[in-house]
Amino acid sequence: MDRSKNSSSKPQLPALTDNINLGPSANPNAKPTDFDFLKVIGKGSFGKVLLAKRKSDGTFYAIKVLQKKSILKKKEQNHIMAERNVLLKNVKHPFLVGLHYSFQTSEKLYFVLDYVNGGELFFHLQRERCFREPRARFYAAEVASAVGYLHSLNIIYRDLKPENILLDCQGHVILTDFGLCKEGMEQEETTSTFCGTPEYLAPEVLRKEPYDRTVDWWCLGAVLYEMLFGLPPFYSRDVSQMYDNILHQPLQVQGTKTMAACDILQGLLHKDQKRRLGAKMDFLDIKNHVFFSPINWDDLYHKRITPPFNPNVAGPADLRHFDPEFTQEAVPNSITRTPDLAASSSSASDAFLGFSYAPTDEDF
Repeated sequence: MDRSKNSSSKPQLPALTDNINLGPSANPNAKPTDFDFLKVIGKGSFGKVLLAKRKSDGTFYAIKVLQKKSILKKKEQNHIMAERNVLLKNVKHPFLVGLHYSFQTSEKLYFVLDYVNGGELFFHLQRERCFREPRARFYAAEVASAVGYLHSLNIIYRDLKPENILLDCQGHVILTDFGLCKEGMEQEETTSTFCGTPEYLAPEVLRKEPYDRTVDWWCLGAVLYEMLFGLPPFYSRDVSQMYDNILHQPLQVQGTKTMAACDILQGLLHKDQKRRLGAKMDFLDIKNHVFFSPINWDDLYHKRITPPFNPNVAGPADLRHFDPEFTQEAVPNSITRTPDLAASSSSASDAFLGFSYAPTDEDF
């Protein structure tokens, strides 16, 4: 693959200055010292994801630790709010990462998430270059099920890419990273924020036109294409050339794939969002396409279909599917520091009022 992870830098997002108030600011039941932070397993714009073990019961979690200072500097509080709110709604779906609880210190925000160690789809694609059609279909179906569920909650995902699709220890898909989600999007509603990752941007987003939930189906098409062919559909190292390809070049579908695969790619990657697969009946259009005819959707949802690939992890400490670039990094001492929340600058504490969350039944 001639595509490195760093090529997917996000376009600049518009700034928002308003503080976000989500209710009371503290979760008195949780603090960083409740955990042993074992390894860095991922990195993002505002912090790191760490493998952590809760001291009280030895349960493993992935904890996303974000720097308030960085978030405030880039005026991204609204995206943190969106991520938290979307995470809170995800408890009912098998292919979406779950939030157990969240808490904060004066300097940092902590998301305590399901720990998933089968590796990113990106990691497996880089290693294998591309997947056979049945394997690509299985992943695409689980992803489509998760995206369809988000749409049923009037949420657009907007950042579907192999880096955000994880595999669990059995090989099922887990969708993660909800920072670019847009809530409150009814079937016919549109939004116009320019956001996403260059290789996966839909033409209407690039043209800065109002767009709807069909952007997620374009992204599903781009991910499916990448799984089958090894690179995103309109990829070029030159970003401006890639944007031109997305807007103007016809989709190249090599003749080695089945007619059903070619047809669904043409449907999902239709440049006109009104004629794209998913424009009429949303997830139902995808579900009923002939490409997915081998899938029993009820069995899929209940994880009764054996995944085509088993990550074969020996247990939570098995990090073979994580990039050594992360896992070899030292865990920062500051992760477990618990400065007094009241001592923080008022702007930092006010900006994240109510970030913290604990489930009502205290057994998590």
